[in-house]
Amino acid sequence: MTVAYPHKLRGQLSAQDILDRVVRQRDIHMVTLNRYRFNEQRSCKDLTDLIEKLDGKPRDLIKDLSHHIADEARHALWLTDLLYELGEDIGTPPGSSYIDEFERLIGYETIGSPEDGIIESLAAINVTEKRGCEYFAAHIRALQKSEQTPENIKIRETIEKIMPEEVAHVRWGNRKLAEIGKKSEALHAKVDLAKRKYAAIEQAAYESGMDVLAGAEVRRVENLMKIVDTLPIWQRPQYLVDRLPQTLFSPELQKTRIDLARKAWEKDPSSFVEKFIPMFFAGNLKDTAAKAGEY
Repeated sequence: MTVAYPHKLRGQLSAQDILDRVVRQRDIHMVTLNRYRFNEQRSCKDLTDLIEKLDGKPRDLIKDLSHHIADEARHALWLTDLLYELGEDIGTPPGSSYIDEFERLIGYETIGSPEDGIIESLAAINVTEKRGCEYFAAHIRALQKSEQTPENIKIRETIEKIMPEEVAHVRWGNRKLAEIGKKSEALHAKVDLAKRKYAAIEQAAYESGMDVLAGAEVRRVENLMKIVDTLPIWQRPQYLVDRLPQTLFSPELQKTRIDLARKAWEKDPSSFVEKFIPMFFAGNLKDTAAKAGEY
C-alpha cells in the first residue's frame, strides 16, 4: 500500500532547512507561529463540517473526529496564549493560505459514495497531519540548537506539548485507512489511490505558499498535472478546466511578490537591484532561501 509522506520543497529545501532559518529571524518566527495557530483553529471548523456531512454515521468515526476537534482546539488555544503573552499578532496570517489552496485543489464534487467520501476525508486529514508533524519536529530541533532565551524556551515547550497529540493523529489516520483497506481488494485500491491523490494535492498546496520566484506559475501547473494523473480519466478534463485559470493567474501569488519586493526596496534600494532581483529570477530555492532572510 502507498505510504504518503511530505516531500522537500521542489526536492531542494527540507523543513529542517527552513526552520533553522526561521528561528533566527524573529519577525518570520512569529508569523510562522501564527500560521500554526491559524491552521489548528481552521482545522476545527473543517472537521466540524465533516462531522455534519457524515450526520452521525459511522458512530465510531464521529466519536474519534470529535476528540480530534478537541485536540486541535486545545492546540489553537496554547498557540494563541503564547502569541498573546509575547505581544504578537493573532489575526489572519499574511500571504497565501495553505489550507485554502489545499481545499481549492480537492474538488469535493469528484467524490462518489459516502464510503468514498470517508476514505478521501481520512486520506486528506492524514497527509496534512504528517506535514504538521514534520514541521513541529523540525521546529523543536531548530529551537534546541538556537540560543536558549526565555522566549525560545517558551515557544519550544508549547510545540513540545502539541507534538505528541499530532503524532497520535497520524497514527490514528494510518490505522483507520489500513482497516478500510483490509476489507476488500476494491477498498484497498481506493485507499491506495486516495493516498496518492492527497499526497499530490498536499505537496502542490504546500509549494504554492512557499515558492513565489519567477516561473512559479509553471511549477504550479506541473503540480496540478500530478494531481490530474491520480484522477479517473473522465474527471480529468473538468478538473483541469476548473482549476487551471487560478493556478496560472493567482492574485495571491502576485500580491505576495509585490509585498516582498516592496519590503526589499524599502529596506535598501541598492540591495534590491543588486541582490533581490537576481534572487527572484534564481532557479535554486535552497540558495535563494539563504539570501531571503535579508528581506
